[in-house]
Amino acid sequence: MAVVFGAASAAFLPRLAHRLAVGFADPPRAGCADCLRPFGAGLPSWVRVGAACSCSDAYGRPVIAGGMVAGVLAATLGPVPELPAYLLAAVPGLLLAMIDLRCLRLPDPLVGALAVTAAGPLAVLRPGQIGVSLVAAVAVLIAYTILFLLGGLGLGDVKLAAVLALILGFAGAPALIVGLLAPHLIGGSAALFRLVSGRRGPFAFGPALLLGALAGLALQQS
Repeated sequence: MAVVFGAASAAFLPRLAHRLAVGFADPPRAGCADCLRPFGAGLPSWVRVGAACSCSDAYGRPVIAGGMVAGVLAATLGPVPELPAYLLAAVPGLLLAMIDLRCLRLPDPLVGALAVTAAGPLAVLRPGQIGVSLVAAVAVLIAYTILFLLGGLGLGDVKLAAVLALILGFAGAPALIVGLLAPHLIGGSAALFRLVSGRRGPFAFGPALLLGALAGLALQQS
């Protein structure tokens, strides 16, 4: 059931990612960037199953990714009370990764949605971990802000890292440590690959942060 939920929810993300993957000061896209067809108005212009536009059928990868993430969470965590919170948080997490890969942005409302969907229920389920989670979030916020000031990260990465530290704090120290270290291994590998392939310039670090958090949650049960 978890895999079905992950895949089904991810089927709604391509249109959202297409509309929200814009510059910092730009409004959401009102139409398809490829065929210029307008999306219309109202909720139906945002909520659509499948590809971003009828001119494309490219939505298989998000569906596969959503199913895989949900499957990993369900297989490693088991039927714990916290599982629904993590499955729900995976939806804005995957959307953030899709947007960051397209335009190097992590929109604040989606980062906030990730925090609310996960940290809220986890605070109710594990009230004893609230202090640890808050300390972890503040520490990561300070550390990543320094990296931002040094030019090593974007401000969206700073906010996302703090939110993920808040979430991982509820899972315990092993998950938190792995979740904080793994993104830099993933990001470093990606940077090395780009260097070898001759590509320069900034790259999306948000997906590495999210993959690292997933690794932290998964490996805590191994």
